[in-house]
Amino acid sequence: MKTMKFTPAPHRNPLRLLAATVTIALAAGLAQTASAQPPEGHGGPGGAGMGLMAGRHHIERMLDAVNASADQRAQIKQIMKAAADDLRAQRDSGRKLHQDMQTLFTQPTVDARAAEALRQQMLAQHDATSKRMLQAMLDASRVLTPEQRQTLADKMAQRRSMMERHRAERDSVDKPAGR
Repeated sequence: MKTMKFTPAPHRNPLRLLAATVTIALAAGLAQTASAQPPEGHGGPGGAGMGLMAGRHHIERMLDAVNASADQRAQIKQIMKAAADDLRAQRDSGRKLHQDMQTLFTQPTVDARAAEALRQQMLAQHDATSKRMLQAMLDASRVLTPEQRQTLADKMAQRRSMMERHRAERDSVDKPAGR
């Protein structure tokens, strides 16, 4: 699979790019905070299975990286906890929809209209989750200073670069010689 690299157009506002980077960083923290163990045997709608503790650790590291004050830490932790609590209910609803879809496909005759209705409900549930995560990220980004958001963006760029290097190394080892 070919990886696409993002090259910002010269007319783009650097502050908007920074805001997008901060949003992605906070999304990662929130996604890990909100995730819980998936249903048995798969990744499922419960998330990547990182658990709430992994998300808290990720947020702590992020706050350490930007030298967040005690007040900033408290505010961001509260924002993330509220979002995680809200998302827990949405995750449970998503699991129910997933189970309903599985049940639908085990019937002797699969009802296409019912499947489509469930798909639309799943999309609406995913959209609600996405909206809640975005709101939490916006709230958290308002707590950080522009300098802290820039530091976070720099750390993310370093991490992304490291991950791309590791991926390239893995790909070169996995690729058979002579191809």
